[in-house]
Amino acid sequence: MIPSLGRRLLALLIDWVVAALAAVGLTGVGYPPADIGENLIITAFFVGEISILVGLLGYSIGKRVMGLRIEGPDGQPIGILRALLRTVLLCLVIPAIVMTEDKRGLHDLAARSRVVRTPV
Repeated sequence: MIPSLGRRLLALLIDWVVAALAAVGLTGVGYPPADIGENLIITAFFVGEISILVGLLGYSIGKRVMGLRIEGPDGQPIGILRALLRTVLLCLVIPAIVMTEDKRGLHDLAARSRVVRTPV
């Protein structure tokens, strides 16, 4: 089953909030970010969090809450390097909004991954 865009966006929002809270708590940056430097710190926390969790487990905190998983062609987690590529492209936005018919963004195609619903 192909997950809805609403479910994906809510998972993304949850992940961004978690990364922002971690950045604020660990580095003392302000939220909302006061300048580009603070925004880059929060983005770095987001990229790190998502890359590690998705790479090793197949889901981030937001994806887990929303019942989503990222998997490779073999149905397994995609590994940290492919997850890093996927997340960096996701942060560029355009690769994520250009989608195929089965709702795979360019970031998923580049990382050879797909988003799936987890069984209930």
